[in-house]
Amino acid sequence: MAKKDIVLQVKRLKKAYGPTTIVDGFDLQVAAGEAVALTGRNGAGKSTVLRCIVGADRPDEGTIEVLGTKMSEANPEIRRDVATVIDDLDFFPDLSVVEHLDLLARAHGLEDPDDLVDEVLEEVQLVPQAGQLPATLSSGQRRRLALATAFVRPRRLLVLDEPEQRLDVEGVAWLGKRLKEELADGLAVVLASHEPSLLEAIGARQVRLTR
Repeated sequence: MAKKDIVLQVKRLKKAYGPTTIVDGFDLQVAAGEAVALTGRNGAGKSTVLRCIVGADRPDEGTIEVLGTKMSEANPEIRRDVATVIDDLDFFPDLSVVEHLDLLARAHGLEDPDDLVDEVLEEVQLVPQAGQLPATLSSGQRRRLALATAFVRPRRLLVLDEPEQRLDVEGVAWLGKRLKEELADGLAVVLASHEPSLLEAIGARQVRLTR
């Protein structure tokens, strides 16, 4: 996949909640192998843009396309190509950590995901907790599990909302290294972050939102 391929195209995005307009006339283009970071003060609309990009919220105006396909959360092509960690995930209360990852991988078409799941568990340092229920994990471990759910499935676009939250310094360094590797393989990444070291590590182009 050539880096010049456009993975995400956002044109004239507008989103309001009641009488308050959060985003108006927002444009964004992200190519394969490129990381774009949305920056700005709290309340500037970063999370709103991300939620519209992944189809969690519907724009009032404008268009969003992923690999030339109009954004629809129900579209199987979109669900195949877009991985996201933008909210605290609601994990199934009766499934263990490893069962969550195995189920997600199989749901996205991986018939024998055992090796991949084991590899990701080791990478996010959750091997000792593999048999635990998510509710028993610390907040930092739950964040690592949330990130792991994106790494056990196919993806062409990865959307992250402050992924460094609740990660220690070592965890932020690991995430930067992992995302840099993914970018080298042609993944497109859009994220909101307040962590300069993470943005520097992945060479992110910064787009500042103001409202």
